[in-house]
Amino acid sequence: MIHPKVILAILLSVPAWFISCFNSNKVNSQSNAIMVNSDPVSFHSLKALSIDGDTISMDQYKGKKIIVLNTASKCGYTPQYADWQAYYEKNKDKVVVLGFPCNQFMSQEPGNAEEIGAFCQKNYGVTFQMFDKVDVKGDNQSAVYKYLTNPEQNGWNSDVPSWNFCKYLIDENGKLTHFFASGITPESPEFAAAVK
Repeated sequence: MIHPKVILAILLSVPAWFISCFNSNKVNSQSNAIMVNSDPVSFHSLKALSIDGDTISMDQYKGKKIIVLNTASKCGYTPQYADWQAYYEKNKDKVVVLGFPCNQFMSQEPGNAEEIGAFCQKNYGVTFQMFDKVDVKGDNQSAVYKYLTNPEQNGWNSDVPSWNFCKYLIDENGKLTHFFASGITPESPEFAAAVK
């Protein structure tokens, strides 16, 4: 029989990325989170640098739902580019998809902006807005992800991406409403219910 202390030591040594595989369908929403800030900052007040080097103001997306993805080109979830592109094409009159490349998960996005843009276009025909490569966590976390993961700014959510292709859903008024882990796709019932 294995001693309980040995089991505990083994469990504590399991890498965080491995644990994230079992959490790939996690969903968190404003309705099941503790509200921290009753007057959160609007997502529409933010700006970010596009993959082409232009400053994009999020206020241009007022009136549409916004899906924010942290993307990577060499990940098991990379084929989701096709899923989100198809979803965007079908719903772009009322929804926008914003892709933020990130190299923080096992270095699965090593390319520069030009290489990432070419990869997305060639392999998946991506036309939704892509941004410059960013950090989604840590000391150099981008302003967009500081907003998405800080309850003091967004009102309720503290979930940081646990892997590539986590999703945040923002409503037409710039309010964060849901967080989805990597395994959620446009066809997932949880997402379909949230985006209605």
